[in-house]
Amino acid sequence: MTATARPVRRWLARAALPLALALAATAAPAQAQAAPDAAPAAAASGGINDFSCRPSTAHPEPVVLLHGTFATWYEDLNFLQADLAARGYCTFALTYGAYDGFPLVGGLKPVAISNVEIKDYVERVRAATGAAKVSVVGHSEGGLQALYLAKMQGIQQHIKAVVAIAPPTHGTDASRLVALGDQVLGRGTLDGIVATLGFPVLSDEFPGGPAIVALNNGPVAQRGIAYTIISSRHDELVTPTETAFVREPGVNNHYVQDSCPLDPVGHIGEAYDLNVWHLVRNALDPGRATPILICAVGSPG
Repeated sequence: MTATARPVRRWLARAALPLALALAATAAPAQAQAAPDAAPAAAASGGINDFSCRPSTAHPEPVVLLHGTFATWYEDLNFLQADLAARGYCTFALTYGAYDGFPLVGGLKPVAISNVEIKDYVERVRAATGAAKVSVVGHSEGGLQALYLAKMQGIQQHIKAVVAIAPPTHGTDASRLVALGDQVLGRGTLDGIVATLGFPVLSDEFPGGPAIVALNNGPVAQRGIAYTIISSRHDELVTPTETAFVREPGVNNHYVQDSCPLDPVGHIGEAYDLNVWHLVRNALDPGRATPILICAVGSPG
């Protein structure tokens, strides 16, 4: 498979294909950056899914990373995880929401079901590391899962920070594909199609979906948790892009372009974008936050 074909397949598998099947629509391919920036040579040793890892004084909270829809722990935030581990964090990630017997694609089950799986994993991380709290970083559906986890699972006291990258917090219309499906098929038919295809999570991510309604019933942000929402003005899947943000007191909502105006990064590219990584590190360790002095150019898809 060629280097160009791989990102095309990734785009179709994780985003456009399910909506195309549901709406008979097409989507454009996107390329993703593949190489992380170098961590400091003198960084303390962290860990990747190493349950013997013990958090350092500098980074006392383990970081749990949550992938997006149609992804896995090793294909989405895996490069960001490696970067954080190289900088001394104990990092953990799981493939959630996969069907029994087919663990190659995750994030497919309804949010409420996957979220219990995520909660159990967070508690396992805490028990193994001895940490009182964890920080949770999620991309796309993973960001929605992180917000849902912090509000709905009764473990607010065990979460230090939530960093959500392009979450469909208020429901996404996917560049108006969902609105088109509502008009042509009706929401009930659309929900039935995605459920039949094995992607019921998409109904959760649509405006008015069960997870969206539950999350936004009252304040999203929970007391004692530091929230950062990162999105791109060029995101083509979580649209309108404002839908990602939590406009509540104490929540840091940040467009990538607020720091790097010329970065064209799109939805999938946000998981691999070096500017996004910098913003994530700042959110996890605000006492050592630094401005982005040299902006990278991310993938526009």
